[in-house]
Amino acid sequence: MTEDLNQMRDHMLTAIAAASGLDALDACRVEALGKQGTITALLKTLGKMTPDERLVQGPLIQGLREAVANGIAERKATLERAALDARLASETLDMTLPADATPAGTIHPVSQVMDELAEIFADLGFAVATGPEIETDWHNFTALNIPETHPARAMHDTFYLQQGIDAKVAGIADEKTTFSLLRTHTSPVQIRTMLSQKPPIRIIAPGRTYRSDSDATHTPMFHQVEGLVIDKGITLGHLKWTLETFVKAFFERDDIVLRLRPSYFPFTEPSVEIDVGYTLVKGKRVVGGAEPDGWLEILGSGMVHRKVIEACGLDPDEWQGFAFGCGIDRLAMLKYGMDDLRPFFDGDIRWLKHYGFSSLDVPTLSGGVGA
Repeated sequence: MTEDLNQMRDHMLTAIAAASGLDALDACRVEALGKQGTITALLKTLGKMTPDERLVQGPLIQGLREAVANGIAERKATLERAALDARLASETLDMTLPADATPAGTIHPVSQVMDELAEIFADLGFAVATGPEIETDWHNFTALNIPETHPARAMHDTFYLQQGIDAKVAGIADEKTTFSLLRTHTSPVQIRTMLSQKPPIRIIAPGRTYRSDSDATHTPMFHQVEGLVIDKGITLGHLKWTLETFVKAFFERDDIVLRLRPSYFPFTEPSVEIDVGYTLVKGKRVVGGAEPDGWLEILGSGMVHRKVIEACGLDPDEWQGFAFGCGIDRLAMLKYGMDDLRPFFDGDIRWLKHYGFSSLDVPTLSGGVGA
């Protein structure tokens, strides 16, 4: 029996060593160790042997099984290495081919324009200020000289919070500390800045604002940027120069013409609307042109009202200033050729890919992506 097992082992190991491929090696495995294999059949005979026979034959058969299994594993490793070497020798990688394009996101036009505004005004010495989006009546209205009867305070124009309404009904509301509404403009940031900082002040306040309005050019939530300068000897001329410099840098044109039109805002006096001249190019309005075909309103501005300065604890006879504000979404529409405000907030990936910006389109201190 021992001699037969030795001959069987030699025969099987020879066949394994001669296997020219993985398929031939697997055939050897099945022949020896498969369900109907030779060694499997020998293992089944152990149950019919006497204990003494099993004590002698068992280790011999198990040794045969281990020798064949090890031979198969070693030959398999050798064949796999040879196949890999042959593949590496035959295959080449052309490093001059362009890499496959990977999916890339885009920067939203609003985020891009916010960055442009921050860079332009940084060059003019302005800092960026922020404030809470949930505000008090005092910071949002009263400190800005907006009377109780003003339409902006009506329920159909402003989003009021239930906690603020409940506090008023219960008679425990404090105009300065009860957060009762979603801010309708970023002007409360101006108030908070004047209360927390000593003049001179030069800030812009970009951010989200909320009003109950919705159509092609209005949304319930929109983005606004406001600017504030408080210093000694500030005049309307400083305001005009600042806005001219800003608009020329933003639209990246030197032939910008502005028109200052008298207006009214409770928080500025005098107040002016800023119109920018446009020319018609293939039926579309393009900002700029030495001889405008028409005018577009883009900004509201004016000299900060004495009552606003006093509300912030400053002496209006010593400190003067100007303020301005505009919609960031509308600036983006004007500069980048969009005709509807609503897709800004739809989250449509096709729109974002079309109008979005590459992360490499970084604005400079003097202009936007074209500078």
